[in-house]
Amino acid sequence: MAKFINPFTDVGFKKIFGQEVSKDLLIDFLNDLLVEEKSITDITFLDKEVLPEYMGDRGVIYDIYCTTESGEQFIVEMQNRQQVNFRERALYYLSHAVSRQGEKGADWRFNLKAVYGVFFMNFQLEDMPHKLRTDIVLSDRDTHEQFSDKLRFIFIELPSFRKEEEECVTDFERWIYVLKNMETLNRMPFKARKSVFEKLEKIVDIASLSKEERVKYDESIKVYRDSLVTMEFAEQKGRAEGLAEGMAKGKAEERRIIAGQLKRMGMSLDAIREVTGLSDSEIDKL
Repeated sequence: MAKFINPFTDVGFKKIFGQEVSKDLLIDFLNDLLVEEKSITDITFLDKEVLPEYMGDRGVIYDIYCTTESGEQFIVEMQNRQQVNFRERALYYLSHAVSRQGEKGADWRFNLKAVYGVFFMNFQLEDMPHKLRTDIVLSDRDTHEQFSDKLRFIFIELPSFRKEEEECVTDFERWIYVLKNMETLNRMPFKARKSVFEKLEKIVDIASLSKEERVKYDESIKVYRDSLVTMEFAEQKGRAEGLAEGMAKGKAEERRIIAGQLKRMGMSLDAIREVTGLSDSEIDKL
């Protein structure tokens, strides 16, 4: 039986990063993510109803919406599988958070606060180099100079992280190691190096869950596992369809080779068509 909760579940993810009583965990992670860029001292969790929500996201995407003491907004998500128009969805959500800052009245001068999207991905992003972290900013195409710091996407591709405990160099890497391996850990590493991991150990210990929390967690595990099974079935179906298509193409090529040989032997068009099933126009091209 696992000692620590699974952070890829709704309950697990929000237990770690979405509670007022343990918000220092999220603050610490964000500061390690943006080390030497930001120094966040406090956050306020916002009602996620300010963001559009779709029923199709349940069991796939878990999100947290918060703002810093200086007004910067963070949307932190755990996504368990690739989606159609995944990048466009991220752009839409962050753009929505930007547009909501607009105030009515003549005094508002577009003094926007920065919006950050932090996307944990429990899959590898298609059509992009596979690496742990991908930062997207608004910059000049030629000079690469930043155009605006008000919109930023940070994609964290968990399957691309393969370091062992002793290989983790930065606190950000230590966070990723713990999150990726949490359900299989028997002890919480890095406690001697950083006290936040000691608090994390207490938060994620399954034995510390109340009866009500355990019921919710068990349900979230079921949703997560159902999601994995659905993904695996879709992948297997896709592989099977691809194999069938490949076999069909192979058989078609084999028929064309046979037809060509029969044609060179002088067999009649009707006979070749009867043997191979090819059309007259296909045989004529051989």
